[in-house]
Amino acid sequence: MNFILRWLVTAIAVGAAVWLVPGIEVIGGDSAWAAIAIFALFLSLINISIKPILQLLSVPITVITLGLFYIVVNTLLLYVAAWLANGIFQVGFLIDSFGSAFVAAIVISIVSAIINSLIGNDAKE
Repeated sequence: MNFILRWLVTAIAVGAAVWLVPGIEVIGGDSAWAAIAIFALFLSLINISIKPILQLLSVPITVITLGLFYIVVNTLLLYVAAWLANGIFQVGFLIDSFGSAFVAAIVISIVSAIINSLIGNDAKE
């Protein structure tokens, strides 16, 4: 049940990023929300499996940058999720530039934190 809740929160945050960030477009599929849901599924799975490993490996540079490198890790994971969703289901994100992905990672993190605090979910994004 926790994963489904995390997936739903991620889908809402990704929808907010698509709406707010120029340079991020939803591609493929008949419905934009279906494409966002599939992309959010990939992003949630990546956040559960790969993100802890990358965070552990990037501790030294994260400490040096006072935590700002954590956003770069989130940005790279957005690229990985977009690549997987586009490659497997031909739906997901079209990211124009690293700057757009960087801002989208910030928006997704903020929206996820707000929603998680409202619903009382302790899952971290």
